[in-house]
Amino acid sequence: MTHRNQTRTVVFSGHMIDADDRSRPRFPPEVEPQAAAAIDAMLNRLAIGAQTLGITEGACGGDLLFAEAMLARGAAVDLYLPFERQRFLRTSVDYRKHPSQVPDRWAQRFLRVLAHPSVRCLENATGRSPAVAGENPYAQCNLLMIEEAVRLSGGELELICLWDGGDTDASGGTGHMVDAVRRRGGRIHWIDIRPLLTATAAGATNPPTPTGA
Repeated sequence: MTHRNQTRTVVFSGHMIDADDRSRPRFPPEVEPQAAAAIDAMLNRLAIGAQTLGITEGACGGDLLFAEAMLARGAAVDLYLPFERQRFLRTSVDYRKHPSQVPDRWAQRFLRVLAHPSVRCLENATGRSPAVAGENPYAQCNLLMIEEAVRLSGGELELICLWDGGDTDASGGTGHMVDAVRRRGGRIHWIDIRPLLTATAAGATNPPTPTGA
């Protein structure tokens, strides 16, 4: 992809909204306002503005909240989809969520982000990088986003993550991304989703202070 005059590149990875078959709550729909506020607070803390390029995958939950927050600041966003967009929409955006009173408008929000003039979308990204062939498609996408961020930033690597601190494995989730960035010596700005879950249950309105990783 070609870019305008961004002077900084950050990668984002975050948990998706809980699916209906998830046994232990991690990111139920009710936590969205707390998560959005925490992401915005992190962007403020890092002084991220219009000259920053954000790279993320675009799944419902953390990724789309990050994309929306970046666009609200006048920043550009690159979405890396491991599949073509209709398949990604089915598997990572418009799937059956955990039962909730919160309306599920993630598909509309995804399409609105895609249509934004400051957004570039690379579909079927995992089919374009033989260097990571054979990996889980989501893991491939994580590695591809890292490589692109390093290339664009002249060797620097910076990750913002909305993460519960769980297992790092080859599944291509946020834990996998955190582990991959650590192995590359990148900087990690961790928004711990666990206090957000607790705060939402307690009726709090202010996001907990982000932590390092």
